[in-house]
Amino acid sequence: MVSAYEKAIKRLWVGRATITVLAGEVNSANGRTEPKERVLAENVPCRISHQTVTTTQPLEGASQVVQSVVLYIDPSVEIPEGSKITVTQNKVTKDYGRSGKAAVFTHHKEVPLELFKGWA
Repeated sequence: MVSAYEKAIKRLWVGRATITVLAGEVNSANGRTEPKERVLAENVPCRISHQTVTTTQPLEGASQVVQSVVLYIDPSVEIPEGSKITVTQNKVTKDYGRSGKAAVFTHHKEVPLELFKGWA
C-alpha cells in the first residue's frame, strides 16, 4: 500500500535517471575482456537538488563557492559505487558520479553526487 507521504514525495520527482556501470565483456574478435558501458536502469523517476555553499577561510582573500548535488530516488534502485548517473530534469541533461554513501529512508534515498569526470 502506498502512503500519502510516499505519493507526495514521488510527485516532486520531475527528473529521469539512467544508471550506467563499466563492466568487463569478452570481445569475440580477440578474446580479451574489455570495459563496456552497461545500463542497469533507465528512465527512473528522480529529483536533483542543488545547494550552493560559500566558504571562506580567515586567511584567504576570495570566497570559494561549492555546489552540493543530491539525487532523490526510490530506495529499491541499486546505484553501485563508480556508477555514472545521467539525469534529465527541467530539459537539462547532465552526467554525475556517485560521490558518497546513500542515506536510505522508508520512501526514498538521498545519494550525494558530483559531476562525472570519466571512468576511473
